[in-house]
Amino acid sequence: MRLRLTRVTLFFVVLIIGLGFYRLGDYLLQDTEAQTFQVTEEMMVDTAHILAALIQAESEDLYAVRDLFEAAKKRSFEALIYDHLKTEVGISAYVTDHQGLVIYDSAHEDWIGEDFSTKREVARTLRGEYGARSTREDEADANSSIMYVGAPIMDRDSIVGCVTVYKSQADVRSFIEFREDAIVTAIIYIGIGIIVLIIAVFLWLFRPVGQLTEYARAISRGERRPKPDVGLGREVNTLANALYDMRESLEGRKYADQYIQTLTHELKSPLAAIKGAAELIDDKMASSDRDRFLENIRTQTDRCERMIRRLLELSAVEIQSHLDNLPMVDVVATCQHAVDDMTPLAETSDIKITSSYPEAHTIHANERLLRSAISQLLENAIQFSPERGVVNLALIGEGEFIKISVTDGGPGIPDFAAERAFERFYSYREKVPAKGKGNGLGLSFVKEVAELHHGSAHIKSRSTGGTVASMTLRCETPDQIEEP
Repeated sequence: MRLRLTRVTLFFVVLIIGLGFYRLGDYLLQDTEAQTFQVTEEMMVDTAHILAALIQAESEDLYAVRDLFEAAKKRSFEALIYDHLKTEVGISAYVTDHQGLVIYDSAHEDWIGEDFSTKREVARTLRGEYGARSTREDEADANSSIMYVGAPIMDRDSIVGCVTVYKSQADVRSFIEFREDAIVTAIIYIGIGIIVLIIAVFLWLFRPVGQLTEYARAISRGERRPKPDVGLGREVNTLANALYDMRESLEGRKYADQYIQTLTHELKSPLAAIKGAAELIDDKMASSDRDRFLENIRTQTDRCERMIRRLLELSAVEIQSHLDNLPMVDVVATCQHAVDDMTPLAETSDIKITSSYPEAHTIHANERLLRSAISQLLENAIQFSPERGVVNLALIGEGEFIKISVTDGGPGIPDFAAERAFERFYSYREKVPAKGKGNGLGLSFVKEVAELHHGSAHIKSRSTGGTVASMTLRCETPDQIEEP
């Protein structure tokens, strides 16, 4: 819930930052255009007053400005201003008399003689005020605007005319676009940088928290997982170590409690048998009866010894959460060693062990544990097989997994027993009482070894008779599998 709230908060932070950058960009873009036109207008004011002063200096000759503009139009030049190449004069002017009639225009001869007294810049200038306007030549085109600025022509204290300087806004549009592109690019780069920073913080902080959350859930499900690699952060590593230590402590306490209870329960029966046989032995007892009771004591003692040995093996495996630095192991050779180990036991029961596997197959594994697990499968199959039966060990590759299966010719195992077969101390021998009751630890050991190798264990009856017990192992551990 907290992680979800954090992500929602992070989303709104990003949203607010995005809206802020949008508003900032919009303001800067609008301000760039306004400031450019303001600077242009300021320069036009200077130009208009210079022209007005020139006409006054020429004894109020209103046509003095004509020669100036004609000479300027004939000038040839190249001025590279940023990325804009300027090759001609882009400013024009017209002159009106004191009534607002155009007496000269540097760009539009057809305007001469027209009455411009209603034009804003002319009317205001003739009244002694500052006159300026911006008018579109095409109302549908915002880029067709022309800027006009007027300056009075004086005769002593009287205004005798007006000089209006005008310039197309399109002449400065390239500078505006250049500046707008620079602003947009800067905002995009800054935005990308902030997003990358937020993602980096998310990966650095929240991803390890998510890993630790999943690790804690896996612990609650009883899964075996190594402590996750959460990077170099001090806080998350402290939390990871605390979770790992807590897991070890809780599992150790639970593990000890379960083993004490199960071991006490399972040892009651053989110890009672030993005690009863020992109490019945008497010097006056017939030798045949004495031998039978002594054999019972030896049998039950062996059973206790096997149980304790199996418990030690199983506890050594169960206490491990994962296996590190696993070497490459030849599974075929390991299977053959297990067959060799179990052959004497099979021969005593007149059981034949057959095998079928490829010439070579290697995986990352603990060879000792794998060999012991395969031996457990073979021993279990031998115990369930009838005399002169056959036990088959097969090795099958299944994509990124390898399957080691052992098949016997016994009576099979019912579904209810198959579901509990891998529980500690569970043993089903309803149809094979002659070989005695097992300790119910062999298949538990197999399951633990399979899970330590990132695999699983299964058991089921065959439709043609007998039982198939198998281990499915991953050919490579998750840390060694390359991402596609």
